Amino acid sequence: MARAATTTDAFNAVAEPRRRQILDVLAGGERSVNELVEALGIAQPQVSKHLRVLLEVGLVAVREEGRRRMYRLEARPLESIHEWVKGYERMWNARFDRLDEVLEQMAKEENDGSPRRAAKEENDGSPRRAAGNEKEEGHGGSNQ
Repeated sequence: MARAATTTDAFNAVAEPRRRQILDVLAGGERSVNELVEALGIAQPQVSKHLRVLLEVGLVAVREEGRRRMYRLEARPLESIHEWVKGYERMWNARFDRLDEVLEQMAKEENDGSPRRAAKEENDGSPRRAAGNEKEEGHGGSNQ
């Protein structure tokens, strides 16, 4: 029997990876339990258990077709998840936009030999090696 918490809302229902897999399959159209079993490669009792939870929160609907029960995705309960994720989407987009700007600037500097690149190349030269030598000398002195 499913815990009460998993059947209270769409967030809890989709927290289980198998249920998300079922929703992914149903996004492609109506399926019977046997078709879901075949598509997912899991036992029929497990599929039925997950479908029961998804039915309780309204993420799937079922209709009778002769002796078969056909399940389909009901997207409306996913709206609350989508609304919640949209806030993060704005943040991710802003970060990706900033990353694009940085990468474009780096590519531009690499292609045109800008002063910043030349300064960086100078800093990659002797001052760094000298700092490395000081460490070696300091380390060597402590062994004597």
